[in-house]
Amino acid sequence: MRTIVIGTRKSNLALKQAEWVKEKLEGLGLPYKFELKKIVTKGDRILDVTLSKVGGKALFVKEIEKAMEDGEIDLAVHSMKDIPSVIPEGFSLGAVTERVDPRDVLISESEKKLHELPAGSVIGTSSLRRQSQILAARPDVEVKWIRGNIETRMRKMKEEDFDAIILAAAGLERMGWSEKIVTEYLAPENSLPSVGQGALGIECRTDDTDILELLQHIHDAEVARTVQAERAFLKNVEGSCQVPVAGHAVLEEGDDVTLRALVASPDGKTLLQDEQTGSDPERLGKVIAANLLERGGKEILDQVKKDLEE
Repeated sequence: MRTIVIGTRKSNLALKQAEWVKEKLEGLGLPYKFELKKIVTKGDRILDVTLSKVGGKALFVKEIEKAMEDGEIDLAVHSMKDIPSVIPEGFSLGAVTERVDPRDVLISESEKKLHELPAGSVIGTSSLRRQSQILAARPDVEVKWIRGNIETRMRKMKEEDFDAIILAAAGLERMGWSEKIVTEYLAPENSLPSVGQGALGIECRTDDTDILELLQHIHDAEVARTVQAERAFLKNVEGSCQVPVAGHAVLEEGDDVTLRALVASPDGKTLLQDEQTGSDPERLGKVIAANLLERGGKEILDQVKKDLEE
């Protein structure tokens, strides 16, 4: 009986996600044993600067991929939004799971909603995507970066100079903390989600056919079509998660996919958006990316990358 080692970050949320996958695989009744291996990533160690300054969310997967390459683990459970749009040679996205709520949520100490917060309120986030959209909706508030796991950011909101913070609803839901969302789910009009938000991506070695076959049992083909459109958009506009871009797709009747996407300036003064429907997710993401880049998105992203290098 083969023992399959599942790699995961060691945060409570990452462990919850990996345990969920482990339980799903164990429930298949196949002749495998499963165990978890915790891996500390560079993104978990560097907490004193914003992700965009040190390489983006790829920092959460590189060490895990190295462990997989070295044979220490057989598959890795990632938040889909943390997986770069280009997966390194030798690795495959073996499964995309069912999706939980993809929206962002605002949590405030006063329980005031975004439009109710007083001018000058301080909102915490480590995401340029969220920053740009919040400033577009409320240019009279201040956005400050905040890093750490969900528990750390919730604590910092209480102990430090934050009137509110923005988190992913999916993370709170997977932790069993949906009751903490007492303030507001942010409508996509105010905070279009990150590419892949709400889904999990299971990565494995391309040549491990047993694992690839196993993962098909927990692969959600419908969610995968929507995520494919989102990731095609991300790949064609920039290729990483460290710039202010957003994309969220839904499946329509007849298997068509509707993708809404955004490229924004970090100050929120320019928001370029597009929404289209099509039957080919890959082409849909590519077309919307080309449209937004042509309308000024390229200049915005070039400037963001230049600022990050300084």
